[in-house]
Amino acid sequence: MEQRDRFLALVRRNPVNEAILLRGAALGVPDWWLTAGAVFQTVWNVLDGRDPGAGIADYDFFYYDSSDLSYEAEDAVIRRAHGLFADLGVTVEVRNEARVHLWYEARFGVPGVRFTGSTDAIDHFASTTCCFGVSRTVGGELVDYAPHGYADLFTKRVRPNPRLAPRAVYEAKARRWQREWPDLVVDPWPDPP
Repeated sequence: MEQRDRFLALVRRNPVNEAILLRGAALGVPDWWLTAGAVFQTVWNVLDGRDPGAGIADYDFFYYDSSDLSYEAEDAVIRRAHGLFADLGVTVEVRNEARVHLWYEARFGVPGVRFTGSTDAIDHFASTTCCFGVSRTVGGELVDYAPHGYADLFTKRVRPNPRLAPRAVYEAKARRWQREWPDLVVDPWPDPP
């Protein structure tokens, strides 16, 4: 089985992921992706023989709509998503990635960047091992985004991605992940040149 096929099969072993992927298009938002911990942590869980949803704090659902950057427009999508996913019993965190630059600095202490799409936002995660997304085409075919490939994911190696997130964010996430998945190999943040 090719790495991509294996990846998608493992992601779908989590019934919450499967439900979100089946229902996601119903929100009617452009450039949508199930991403972050919902994806890579599900893979780690299945590799470890654990419940696929173990330790997953929330399910990140990104979309990109630059036509209306108001909080009210994003909040309307969040409310629709709450109704669409309410029966899943988990938190589905919906974010319009076109708006992130408006609040990023207040939350993380460093200036945000204006993303050009949801995959651009995924490219800026704190670890390259987190940079995954899964979506569906209009015809229902699963598509994935894996800019750094699958090797680190399958070997459970966490590497920093110092494009945007500060060192403290990476290190805090890595510590939490190691508590949940103790056999992770975590690379240190690179020293400045």
